[in-house]
Amino acid sequence: MFQKRRILKMVLGITLAYSTSMMVMSCSNSKPSVPLTPQEANLKATLFMEANTAWHAAEKVNAHVLAPSNFSKGVQYYKQAQSDFKNEVKLDEIQKNLGNAAAYFNRAIRASKLAQVTFPNTIKARNDAKFTESSKYTPKLWAEAEAKFNEATGILEDGKVDDARKAGRAAENLYRKAELDAIKVYYLTETRDLLKRADELNVIEHAPKTLALARQLFKQADKELNANRYDIDFARSLVLQSRHEAQHAIYLASTIKSLKAKDHTWEDLFLASEVPLQRIAEQTGAVASFDAGYAPPTNDIITYINMYQDSVTGLSQDIAWYKVEALLQQRRTAELVGSLDNQARIKSDLADKIARRARTQAQFTKVEQSFRKTEARVLREGDDIIIRLVGLDFPSGAATIEQKSFDLLTKVQNAIATLEASSITVAGYTDSYGLDDENLTLSIQRAEAVKQYILANTKLQADNIEAIGYGESQPIANNRTELGRAFNRRVEVVIHP
Repeated sequence: MFQKRRILKMVLGITLAYSTSMMVMSCSNSKPSVPLTPQEANLKATLFMEANTAWHAAEKVNAHVLAPSNFSKGVQYYKQAQSDFKNEVKLDEIQKNLGNAAAYFNRAIRASKLAQVTFPNTIKARNDAKFTESSKYTPKLWAEAEAKFNEATGILEDGKVDDARKAGRAAENLYRKAELDAIKVYYLTETRDLLKRADELNVIEHAPKTLALARQLFKQADKELNANRYDIDFARSLVLQSRHEAQHAIYLASTIKSLKAKDHTWEDLFLASEVPLQRIAEQTGAVASFDAGYAPPTNDIITYINMYQDSVTGLSQDIAWYKVEALLQQRRTAELVGSLDNQARIKSDLADKIARRARTQAQFTKVEQSFRKTEARVLREGDDIIIRLVGLDFPSGAATIEQKSFDLLTKVQNAIATLEASSITVAGYTDSYGLDDENLTLSIQRAEAVKQYILANTKLQADNIEAIGYGESQPIANNRTELGRAFNRRVEVVIHP
């Protein structure tokens, strides 16, 4: 009896510790008119935990766009469970609806991952059209594109891949036209007006180089838009740069004119330019020193930012990991409560799963420590381990693995062995420069090259390793900068334990 009471207290403790965080994940759009009691809130957190986790995971892969049918059914069952809970319907009925909700959310996740492979260029075109605010500047075209893409994803959910691809290509063309028209209607017009304003303000007298750069970029962008309407990533970047430099020139001219009017010296100018870096450094707890110029404090700030970005990434993964761990432990504890009089049932599949996760955590730490930061980033996503090969370089436009990459790939082989991989997915990605179809092909070829290398140097069978290319559809950094494009050109090895 004492043992049973102790375990019941453990259940309550776990529930209280995680109820707040899991309630935050609740995707309800409405609040009950009468606040829940603490006991009711704890019960709801426990009941809805699995469905909340599944909904959150579905949103993360954009399932409401890529798998709308399954996602909407999941939402319907979830909201029905909420209503039943509020109206004190039988617990079995609530659990049934929540089980259906979680099942449909998980189907939506699988369908979304298939859509990412089936529609990489369409997804990229949609993201580009969103970036240029096509829904605002070319609303009719945007609505047509959205309707066609919704049709394509619905067809894919029905299992008709070829028909889905056809509809997806039609949606891609509509998104591209919407983006192109938005750039011409708004961005080119706005930049042209800025350049005209610069002339009226006589900017050329005080900032001739910056103004000349803005004009050069504008001319080049206009030419690119008219000459290559099927690849407007570069043209879009040029338009945005031109707009920025035009605004920059106007600002510089105004500032320089003001400095001259106030008879400021070069020393005044340099001292003023140090202030922003000083303020940023203060927020990191450091004091910026400029006795050797701007480089030392700038490098210190970059190091600080990189360190904390790594910390945030790690903590985010740990939170996701331990939320699942808490759910498993809670279920395991409840299972023990129900089996105290039947010790033969204590060692269950759930206990085995908890033990496997503990082993995977130890293996993850070992693999993570085996790579230098310049070689790879090791990430977790659910039960999967992702090795992002930031140090794997290919010749420009090619998919040949060079000898300098062999040591890095040897570490990947060791990681595969350590993690006892049952299957592997190798995913290739590119930056946004170049034709979409060519980038997609290149990403597939690079993923295939890494796949073949792994097959040749491990005991994995061909059926257990898949190569997928996503082209430019899933950037992890800004394609407008050289560093961002370098981050986006990558291969990831996803290990499924």
